[in-house]
Amino acid sequence: MFWADKILEKRAGEEVINDSWTPSGMIHMGGLKGPILHSTLFRVLKEKNEDTSFIFGFDDADPIDGLPLDLVDSHTKYMGFPISIAPSPDGDGSFGDYFGKKMRKLFDALNIEAKIYKTSELYKDGTFDRAIKFVLDGAEEVRKAYADVYKKDVKKDWFPLQVICPNCGKLGTTKVTGWNGKEIDFCCEENLVSWAKGCGYCGKMSPFGGKGKMPWKVEWPAKWWTLGVTIEGAGKDHMSAGGSYDVSKKIYTDVFKKELPLSFAYEHFLSHGKKMSSSKGIGLTGEELLEMLTPQVARFLMIKTPPNQAIEFTPWSTDIIPKLYDDYQKAADAYFEKKDNDLGRIFNFSQVGEIKRPPKIRFSQIAQWEQMPNMKEEIKKENLEEWAKYARVWIEKYAPESDKFAVKKELPEEARRLLPKQKEFLKKVSTELNKESDAEVFQKNLYEWAKELDLQSKEAFSAIYTALLGKDHGPKASWLILSLDRKFVQNRFSQIYSNDSNHYSDEEEKKGFQLLEKPEIFSIDKELKNKYPSISVGVAIIKEVNIQKENKALEKEKKDLLELFTNLTTEELGQYPEVISYRKLYKAMGVDWHSRRPSPEALLRRIALKKGLYTINTCVDAYNLAVMKNRVSVGAFDLDKIQFPTILRFAKEGEEILLLGDENPTKYKDGEIAYFDQAGGFNMDFNFRDAQRTAVGLETKNVFINVDGIYDITPQKVEEVLKQACDLIIKYCGGKMELFGVETGE
Repeated sequence: MFWADKILEKRAGEEVINDSWTPSGMIHMGGLKGPILHSTLFRVLKEKNEDTSFIFGFDDADPIDGLPLDLVDSHTKYMGFPISIAPSPDGDGSFGDYFGKKMRKLFDALNIEAKIYKTSELYKDGTFDRAIKFVLDGAEEVRKAYADVYKKDVKKDWFPLQVICPNCGKLGTTKVTGWNGKEIDFCCEENLVSWAKGCGYCGKMSPFGGKGKMPWKVEWPAKWWTLGVTIEGAGKDHMSAGGSYDVSKKIYTDVFKKELPLSFAYEHFLSHGKKMSSSKGIGLTGEELLEMLTPQVARFLMIKTPPNQAIEFTPWSTDIIPKLYDDYQKAADAYFEKKDNDLGRIFNFSQVGEIKRPPKIRFSQIAQWEQMPNMKEEIKKENLEEWAKYARVWIEKYAPESDKFAVKKELPEEARRLLPKQKEFLKKVSTELNKESDAEVFQKNLYEWAKELDLQSKEAFSAIYTALLGKDHGPKASWLILSLDRKFVQNRFSQIYSNDSNHYSDEEEKKGFQLLEKPEIFSIDKELKNKYPSISVGVAIIKEVNIQKENKALEKEKKDLLELFTNLTTEELGQYPEVISYRKLYKAMGVDWHSRRPSPEALLRRIALKKGLYTINTCVDAYNLAVMKNRVSVGAFDLDKIQFPTILRFAKEGEEILLLGDENPTKYKDGEIAYFDQAGGFNMDFNFRDAQRTAVGLETKNVFINVDGIYDITPQKVEEVLKQACDLIIKYCGGKMELFGVETGE
């Protein structure tokens, strides 16, 4: 049974559904779960009884007890003021109005049908006056309810109310100490709370007409009593044992003497296993959610899972978004073809306005089309423009690199190293291309031509993708080729099969990367190879570089890249296979990676913790872009200060290194892996820190580069990162590459 039907199984009469939210900060997507769940219950009840109503409170009578970072400077002086009185950051209305307007827009987009009320107005217009008198008269019973739930006495001078200080205007700093039936005694205490300071004023005043406010755990049952609420759910944190709900229900039954509304608890959204939180910067905002999901799919996400189950939603570098759209299409099939009643009802209550059948073509396919030139007409013809808009956002902000397919303007370096049979295959495709127009027929022909050349289909299609995209996979090959200008494709393929000047040796053809084999320059020690056969190192030499302190274009590229990591968390960072590989190696060396972070992790951790990036120089800053994009470590050293040959080996007890930035040498421990030249170590723990004597500076003219691979960081990946790093260094520092290759432990 659909969860909403189950909750409401015995309810069919007139109902009042309530939910509420405090308009004091960013609306994270988890904050939309309650409104959408209650909206769904409202729609289900409307099927049974037209008299059902759904109300939603903006709890703007609360004091400001915390601020978003961007408002700390301008609004710290309003800490302790009611949200409804403090001014809006944009000068239009109140602080609560500022955030309330954002929530109203989200409600409109998601078709949440609630009648919105402001809690401050319930106080101002006297709606709450009766409840205020009731709880003040019954203060002793309220104290007893608190004491029963929390198992500790409540002081007799505590009353369930705060008032707005007539002297300083603050609410959060006042304490009511007496009540005579008409007026309360109060003081605005200087140190009542840590987040605001009171003015010290004491006096008597009427608590009615918007001058006072009940605490949340008292205000909640007061709402049920005053507004006639019969159904209201709440998040798990409120509903857990000893939480807000336990106190509120005790007050409702023992003080107000009423039967409780129907309640239910709902779980949180999780990001990497942690609750989404606007204050901790975990998760997405509501606006960001509606950038990537249609309103219908956003509602579907919220209601497809029973409320008491947590939903893991981590869209960065995953396929969770395409899969969600797939699930939505399946639910649509269930609804229109009457296959699965529960799934069909989920689809029905996900709708915003008129019920429409979604596209038949998968979201992942639309995302591929959106990246192909000349596919706009096909998207329009298939009525896919709406989903294509969301697919573009997914590609630009959330998709894994494996799902991004930008056609390269220049011949990718990887394409020069395709195998002879792959080049022959591209020649065949180029020759036959002008005869092809139907994508499905063309796709079959591609398979046939590969078979004729005794070429595995995977190798054949990899050649197409490498030539056009610079990676070994991509969208449906026939669609990709036919979406491009044919002359462009033929010229690109011709560059490859006509160029025999740069090709693999027989061994390189088997391995799929360029071997170094220059022991006079670099080698890996045999003992190290035996213990870590997966180890690999990419080595390059670039001469005649011109290194500057900074470069405006490079700074912009750094800034653009940082924006892609806006939502990166340390938890997410620890799940990347590259980071896990380096941590595994550190553990094997007996090094604590918590205190000595592998360099890619240390760099990205700064970003996750919002500490930004240092500007070192154009060489270091350039290759760090490759480090951040790939999570693979890159090192650069002053070539003229290295005494060749170099070797990667185990350090020996007693050897030491003067690390960059240190005053005194650090002793290696036996078994640590490090790079050595004839003068000693110039690196520590594979990729932890480097030596002062070989550091790259503004005076450096020639650089020696290495890239570190182990476990899941394959030699092929090492070669790819080495190429990226060298390209970036040459882009921003100039120079000529004179050596390039990969040494492995195998």
